[in-house]
Amino acid sequence: MIFNKSTAKKTAEVLLHVNAIKLNPKNPFTWASGWKSPIYCDNRLILSFPVVRNYIKEEIAKNLEAQFGKPDVIAGVATGAIGIGALVAEFLELPFVYVRPEAKKHGRQNQIEGYLEKGQSVVVVEDLISTGNSSLVAVDALKAAEANVKGMVAIFTYGFDISKENFKTKNVDLFTLSNYESLLEQALDTNFIDKSEVDVLSKWNSNPSEWTGK
Repeated sequence: MIFNKSTAKKTAEVLLHVNAIKLNPKNPFTWASGWKSPIYCDNRLILSFPVVRNYIKEEIAKNLEAQFGKPDVIAGVATGAIGIGALVAEFLELPFVYVRPEAKKHGRQNQIEGYLEKGQSVVVVEDLISTGNSSLVAVDALKAAEANVKGMVAIFTYGFDISKENFKTKNVDLFTLSNYESLLEQALDTNFIDKSEVDVLSKWNSNPSEWTGK
């Protein structure tokens, strides 16, 4: 997983500023998976703040081209990355498609929505990487459609070991604008959290499925 340190801290700063990332070690959140977590990330909030969404859009576009070259098509992962993916495609003047978690049960029964030709090169845009499973389902669907998937760019990753293993197993290159380590550094530097809370947040990240908050 590749990232740029200065971009990572700046991105963490804007995500914290608009509450797209919330840190609350004293009163943990409960994820849909049932995990207890001192952090909650909702990058869809970015779309409501023009200055922030433009920064994220342009950073994704710039780093996407630097890492993978300009593809034929941008693909967003439904639903969280549809908005930002479309903005990136517009900025780069490229076609856009999005990928559902599974094919629709009715109509044309599409999993990939939009026009995609066999053999076209695609870069996938994602908002958040946790385990990476849902992101890689989208990659599998694109490969099944005979697209040439060059890689993925995401806004933020928790940096779990399982996600690193999953991307390695699938042989998919991932670039993220920010990551968990840079988030903690930025949050501490700007007094969103104190040193004791950094310790709690670090322990959670090393073993999130077993963390209880106690």
